[in-house]
Amino acid sequence: MKRIKNYIIIFIILLLYVAINKLFDFYIPCPIYSLTGLHCPGCGVTRMIYSIFKLDFYQAFRYNPLLFITMPFFLFFIINDIYSKIKNKESLYKKVPEFIWIIVIAIFMIFGILRNIFPYLAPTKI
Repeated sequence: MKRIKNYIIIFIILLLYVAINKLFDFYIPCPIYSLTGLHCPGCGVTRMIYSIFKLDFYQAFRYNPLLFITMPFFLFFIINDIYSKIKNKESLYKKVPEFIWIIVIAIFMIFGILRNIFPYLAPTKI
């Protein structure tokens, strides 16, 4: 139940962040980009989520293509985890071998490097 409470708290914080952004045009800048001028693997996520809320999936993909593609899988694992906690079953993400998670992390790190080499991978608006 503690994990479900954590998911609810995270969801509420995200909703508050979206509301504050919309009302006051206030955005938390990426600390990596602010310090180095380099795009991290998560740069463009807020704008991507806004675009998804507007049903502008093309623009959402342009802001962060890797997270846009992988987000349904992560959401599936979160929903499955909540369902598993309610039904007292083991979560599917616990059944995924550790090396798969290492590969996922490596892919995000490689994406972070490549989006600074190839400008079309950086978060852009058309």
